[in-house]
Amino acid sequence: ILPEDTLNKNLNVEKEKNNRGPGAVAYACVPVSSRVSTKIQQLLNTLKRPKRPPLKEFFVDDSEEIVEGIPQPDPNQPKPEGRQMTPVKGEPLGVICNWPPALESALQRWGTTQAKCSCLTALDMTGKPVYTLTYGKLWSRSLKLAYTLLNKLGTKNEPVLKPGDRVALVYPNNDPVMFMVAFYGCLLAEVIPVPIEVPLTRKDAGGQQIGFLLGSCGIALALTSEVCLKGLPKTQNGEIVQFKGWPRLKWVVTDSKYLSKPPKDWQPHISPAGTEPAYIEYKTSKEGSVMGVTVSRLAMLSHCQALSQACNYSEGETIVNVLDFKKDAGLWHGMFANVMNKMHTISVPYSVMKTCPLSWVQRVHAHKAKVALVKCRDLHWAMMAHRDQRDVSLSSLRMLIVTDGANPWSVSSCDAFLSLFQSHGLKPEAICPCATSAEAMTVAIRRPGVPGAPLPGRAILSMNGLSYGVIRVNTEDKNSALTVQDVGHVMPGGMMCIVKPDGPPQLCKTDEIGEICVSSRTGGMMYFGLAGVTKNTFEVIPVNSAGSPVGDVPFIRSGLLGFVGPGSLVFVVGKMDGLLMVSGRRHNADDIVATGLAVEAIKTVYRGRIAVFSVSVFYDERIVVVAEQRPDASEEDSFQWMSRVLQAIDSIHQVGVYCLALVPANTLPKTPLGGIHISQTKQLFLEGSLHPCNILMCPHTCVTNLPKPRQKQPGVGPASVMVGNLVAGKRIAQAAGRDLGQIEENDLVRKHQFLAEILQWRAQATPDHVLFMLLNAKGTTVCTASCLQLHKRAERIAAVLGDKGHLNAGDNVVLLYPPGIELIAAFYGCLYAGCIPVTVRPPHAQNLTATLPTVRMIVDVSKAACILTGQTLMRLLRSREAAAAVDVKTWPTIIDTDDLPRKRLPQLYKPPTPEMLAYLDFSVSTTGMLTGVKMSHSAVNALCRAIKLQCELYSSRQIAICLDPYCGLGFALWCLCSVYSGHQSVLIPPMELENNLFLWLATVNQYKIRDTFCSYSVMELCTKGLGNQVEVLKTRGINLSCVRTCVVVAEERPRVALQQSFSKLFKDIGLSPRAVSTTFGSRVNVAICLQGTSGPDPTTVYVDLKSLRHDRVRLVERGAPQSLLLSESGKILPGVKVVIVNPETKGPVGDSHLGEIWVNSPHTASGYYTIYDSETLQADHFNTRLSFGDAAQTLWARTGYLGFVRRTELTAATGERHDALYVVGALDETLELRGLRYHPIDIETSVSRIHRSIAECAVFTWTNLLVVVVELCGSEQEALDLVPLVTNVVLEEHYLIVGVVVVVDPGVIPINSRGEKQRMHLRDSFLADQLDPIYVAYNM
Repeated sequence: ILPEDTLNKNLNVEKEKNNRGPGAVAYACVPVSSRVSTKIQQLLNTLKRPKRPPLKEFFVDDSEEIVEGIPQPDPNQPKPEGRQMTPVKGEPLGVICNWPPALESALQRWGTTQAKCSCLTALDMTGKPVYTLTYGKLWSRSLKLAYTLLNKLGTKNEPVLKPGDRVALVYPNNDPVMFMVAFYGCLLAEVIPVPIEVPLTRKDAGGQQIGFLLGSCGIALALTSEVCLKGLPKTQNGEIVQFKGWPRLKWVVTDSKYLSKPPKDWQPHISPAGTEPAYIEYKTSKEGSVMGVTVSRLAMLSHCQALSQACNYSEGETIVNVLDFKKDAGLWHGMFANVMNKMHTISVPYSVMKTCPLSWVQRVHAHKAKVALVKCRDLHWAMMAHRDQRDVSLSSLRMLIVTDGANPWSVSSCDAFLSLFQSHGLKPEAICPCATSAEAMTVAIRRPGVPGAPLPGRAILSMNGLSYGVIRVNTEDKNSALTVQDVGHVMPGGMMCIVKPDGPPQLCKTDEIGEICVSSRTGGMMYFGLAGVTKNTFEVIPVNSAGSPVGDVPFIRSGLLGFVGPGSLVFVVGKMDGLLMVSGRRHNADDIVATGLAVEAIKTVYRGRIAVFSVSVFYDERIVVVAEQRPDASEEDSFQWMSRVLQAIDSIHQVGVYCLALVPANTLPKTPLGGIHISQTKQLFLEGSLHPCNILMCPHTCVTNLPKPRQKQPGVGPASVMVGNLVAGKRIAQAAGRDLGQIEENDLVRKHQFLAEILQWRAQATPDHVLFMLLNAKGTTVCTASCLQLHKRAERIAAVLGDKGHLNAGDNVVLLYPPGIELIAAFYGCLYAGCIPVTVRPPHAQNLTATLPTVRMIVDVSKAACILTGQTLMRLLRSREAAAAVDVKTWPTIIDTDDLPRKRLPQLYKPPTPEMLAYLDFSVSTTGMLTGVKMSHSAVNALCRAIKLQCELYSSRQIAICLDPYCGLGFALWCLCSVYSGHQSVLIPPMELENNLFLWLATVNQYKIRDTFCSYSVMELCTKGLGNQVEVLKTRGINLSCVRTCVVVAEERPRVALQQSFSKLFKDIGLSPRAVSTTFGSRVNVAICLQGTSGPDPTTVYVDLKSLRHDRVRLVERGAPQSLLLSESGKILPGVKVVIVNPETKGPVGDSHLGEIWVNSPHTASGYYTIYDSETLQADHFNTRLSFGDAAQTLWARTGYLGFVRRTELTAATGERHDALYVVGALDETLELRGLRYHPIDIETSVSRIHRSIAECAVFTWTNLLVVVVELCGSEQEALDLVPLVTNVVLEEHYLIVGVVVVVDPGVIPINSRGEKQRMHLRDSFLADQLDPIYVAYNM
């Protein structure tokens, strides 16, 4: 909205100025102070904030590239060349004089005139006929039910059901008789049956969606059988459970004994069939939602007529039905067409097929059936079990209707079945594939052939052509061909056209694949209650290429993809629901399943248990294949099968598979008839609860749309960057704390240059003033030190150093003590003796192998002349266990300071100049580097003074410290500051918190502490451990309202999320949200920022992560996608100056750039302490100059951290506008990938969010691969769920492909005492194969 140049100038332009942004004009004159205007002011501020990305020259936003990255159409891809198709008509529907006016009339006719004729036979579990329903019984029982439904459920004045109400039918698949009676009973009562599956558990696969259907149909009543009702899951008190997502239902049992006989004069109302609804058939969409296709009485009747004509049904024929009789072809042929034509249906339930796969063939043989209704699966099973039966005959069959003739594998099933059973009398012309859909009902069916006539031809199509929606006869290798059989002709009385699958319903060309649409009176009329979707499906008027409607006949989309071939034969090549659109090409899920099955799968996976779907990851669809693994398949078998499937799909379909997962047998969610519930499987995959036992991901081959790697612009020197910034009106990024010289102090401390002198002066001036109090886990004071006590203790230690150690001034001494006062005394003892103290964290007795080598290394590197320690540690250093970890014979002199003689030095040492070394500060960085820095006396003095001024520390003040006292600012606060400023420090060793989580907060409350310091590990311990204990804290009377500052001492980017949860959690016990802040220091300068008492609160900003990778800082709104919340790291200390510098060119950068933070301050360390004093590194890190633009030639130290400076609206203590410093991360931790700069923590944050079972995560690179290590805190079966989730999130949010995902146990990722992850140690362990992972996935 605003011109670009205001972008990086101060963001909230002066409040009163008129903002002429659109929409703002009307409000411009409201005074800022008024109450009303706060909301308006927010609006104005939002309008002023930067919305557009920065100028192109500086940084290209890559989202455009990604969208371009989706492969552009191949210029050589096949395109349709035929003319526009014309709709194809079926033969006219014959006018047969005795067709009934409604289906119910047919039932009435046969029920009253042919009562003894068989209508339906049910089988028992072994496949033997158990009951036959006659037409007479069907009629009389349906009448009883109709009468009961209308008259006996409520009172006369308030009937429960009225004609037109919807009723659920809940009958198991082995009870066709009860179902048929219920269905026709509903039709006779003019209520609308909605057949659904029997719910088996409270949370069936897809059960919730069925509940949605019941609710949207307004169903309050369910009909069922007594047996079924008994089997439904019950609550403790015997009521039927409330199924998830279902409305409250009243259950009505329809067994005969519960029905009332209608009076003689009662007759059902049977009117001629019209467009009023007859029944609702449920249908599950690709996303898993369940819709109800409403079928009118007229469509039900017309469809029966069309089927009867197409199949040439005649009275008295027997039909064997293996399909689900509640829906689709099983319902149409086995429940409707049989009644229309007085045929006899033998219903073979799925449960019988599982135990006796040949039962349907035996039924055909035993009943001399003319027609059988099957799926390819039934043909396949019959062939597998064929050996058991030598003497069956199928010669009676004139039609074997294969209802999934539209599937790619139907051809081979039909051929194989024919070749096996032709010798049993099966006629080739009897095989009749058909195509159906819930919306269009029967789309096409092959008519029974004339014996001896040639069988219809096959279409052998090019897979590549199909993927572009074009029909091309395959001339290449037979592997990449799809052979399809026709599904016969259009239905009698119907019309068909093919339209483009997406966009407006434009008619396809003759050589183009599209969605089959049918127009006839025999399809569904609507999705119940969903008017919008209905219009797009049931009322389609095709248009020509110009977009003009063709005719005015509405068509119904069938959901099937196909074409009309020569001789008006219909071919189906797939379903809209199974369509996978990958990079602009269409693939069919069923084809991919078929390819997977063609790879000798049977040893490894189950034939019918493969799911293929696509998930949307990174701007494109990606193919996922999930299969159930046989229990006896070995890891090796599975892996081999997976690799071969990937190759097969790649070579046949020319498409990559993103993820191939194998799950244990019987764990995929099932549909009621044993298929796989695809949408539920996809749901489980995406939420990480599929629990695979084997997984293979291939993002490297599939993801082809990543933006091009960034090329660094050569030749843009520091000078041109600076000029560019000035021209663009951008500030050079720099900031400074208050000027030390201008701060007046009337303190006697100023006249002392050395800390040792200050301690001596305090011991004389205020001998009894207590400087230190040490607490134990119980919160009891175990030790205190007044000025005099500390001075005396230090004198004795100094004397021992001379006597026992024979040390000279300038010798280095290692101090090995647990956190406490002894450590402080030893430090001052060294200063008194002129030795250089080196504080070292003592080794952990339980973990010597990991902790002792670090001690040894510091002792060696610092060339220590002796070690000061207590008796316990002294014994530990010389113990047998220690000898296993290091060489204990070569320790320098070890002096035990527990029992010291009362001796003092004749004279305390005074350094000749303040530039002399005071102490060495050793620390191990997160990258595993041990670095020691030299701190001079003047630096110590300057550091203490800066902290004193920032925190306003005086002898009357008390602070609480819960930190490790071994290096950095933690050491300075613990050992130095109290002696300098005279305030009292309450010392809380962090390890005591493990025994008592309340210790730190209780201490703060007990002493009413206003300022407290802690580490991130302490804060995390309290947040996690006391999260549910806030009430306990209240009852203990702990109140934190006294706290003015609670400062986290850190050398990293502030952990905003942790600080915020800590603040929110303890807000209830009085903690002010403004109290929590953080410090920033580095190896070269241990204290650069520290919040302190005065000055504005720490600010936070949201920056764009994509820009950050390009070393650009772009502010965005809260909630913007790909944004990162950063917090200022406290205020810059007095006397400290920082500048942001390009680490390569060493030129200063503008404040919209990310660069290295360089610092100049009197308390900067004077250099590294190394064995071979490398001068170049020293100069580069401690005394370096800007390459351009600094006339003063200031000497800077490089912190090794990336950050940026922003000018804020706030006023600093000096009265100037406040400049905030934001730390983004350590330079040597960053990962350079694809030419961009990534911070591990950002990737880790994304990964930690994806699954509840991820405890911790760390990333590093290995060769050019990104390795992600996740700690799994859930059950081990979740390990492989994490692999696709990790890969997806890193790709989506960071545009990176993960190379390796390592799943490990909790606690494997090493963390140092500051709570920072040691990623390099982790990398070393990974490369040395020492992680003992639960699973390692190498993404191909």
